Amino acid sequence: MKDDFKDQVWDERDPSPWLALYLDQSTPLPDEVKAAWLRDCSSGSRQYFLPAMRPLARLSMILIQALKIFLPRRWAHSIFLHRLLAFGMKRFLSPEANWLIMRHFHLGSQVLQFVAANSPTKVSTSPLFPQEIDDVKDELFLKHDLNLFNFVIRLNKALRENNQELVPVPEPDFSMIHEPDLKLEDMPHGRFNVIDLQSAIELYTPIYQLLLTDNDFWRASNSLQLDETLAIYCAKILASPEHLVMLNNKHPMVPLSTLYAAYRLVLHGLSTEMLHALLTRMASGEHPIPARELAKMHKAAEVVMDQQN
Repeated sequence: MKDDFKDQVWDERDPSPWLALYLDQSTPLPDEVKAAWLRDCSSGSRQYFLPAMRPLARLSMILIQALKIFLPRRWAHSIFLHRLLAFGMKRFLSPEANWLIMRHFHLGSQVLQFVAANSPTKVSTSPLFPQEIDDVKDELFLKHDLNLFNFVIRLNKALRENNQELVPVPEPDFSMIHEPDLKLEDMPHGRFNVIDLQSAIELYTPIYQLLLTDNDFWRASNSLQLDETLAIYCAKILASPEHLVMLNNKHPMVPLSTLYAAYRLVLHGLSTEMLHALLTRMASGEHPIPARELAKMHKAAEVVMDQQN
């Protein structure tokens, strides 16, 4: 798809904020992803539709929470929910929004595989690699949230049982890190495919709340708190704590209100994109691996000490 930003005219008297964000390289994102993200953010849907719709969506969440007091505790319709999500994605979401959502399942799975492969005790993962929007119908969003919590439990139970912890790995295994085989041009481009990512998430969140159990919805909302947890895992493996600045979803031990889940879900998607981009750059040699450099320094220090002795 055409990259609108590379050919954009720069007017110093009226500089485009989107051009500035596109050209900025302070955060790791591939140009194609950044362009899609900024096109979606600068769309008319986000500018005009989102501000009007967001208060209504959040009010409906309050009403749904009150309604669920009177519903059975296990009342849920997950399969219907995911069929509804898939229908909306195919008919109404912008190509960029659909592409970024589909990428997210791949990137999240790869990050978990990276941590598992570089853990001192091996743990299993349950990767999700959807190839088309209809794959969402297989309770994909719910499985994504369950996978995240189950992985954290599985990993830390294994580490505790073996009295181990994550440590710097001089030669990390990056074999699972790659760009998903998903193309933006393959996403639906119908007449009504105009709703941006953030508006879609705000719309879907009350539906998600209504059609899942309280436990499933609360867990989905607070899975966003684990962004920092996974980033810490990667930072330990890579000996790269400075990259934690990319995290925006606050401390995992302080759950926030589900009322703001939609906004934080957008941050969750962006954090995952940036972490994956960082791993990709390290895998290709474009970015140095701090753990490797640290190991070289320790080896050099040992040589010097041996010579002195």
